[in-house]
Amino acid sequence: MPNRNQNPGNHGDDGRISKGRGFAGMDAEQQRQIASAGGRAAHASGHAHEFNSEEAREAGRKGGEARSLRSREGNSDRDVQERGTTAASHRS
Repeated sequence: MPNRNQNPGNHGDDGRISKGRGFAGMDAEQQRQIASAGGRAAHASGHAHEFNSEEAREAGRKGGEARSLRSREGNSDRDVQERGTTAASHRS
């Protein structure tokens, strides 16, 4: 099933096809251009976070732990993608 960004249009109440509104209604290239401009602006204004090597190391460690946990639970990345769910949706 295509996601909303891939949907060519929605049928309105009167049967006409209308495009999605806002960011979600744009094609992927337009979204990339806007997001890229936003990232450049955030860095230029000093509001963007830049990871140092210690933060990057910690993020990688956490990602490895999460992947290992999913593997032990029998929820490999491939299994999760095939079911169309995430490991987080299986937690209670």
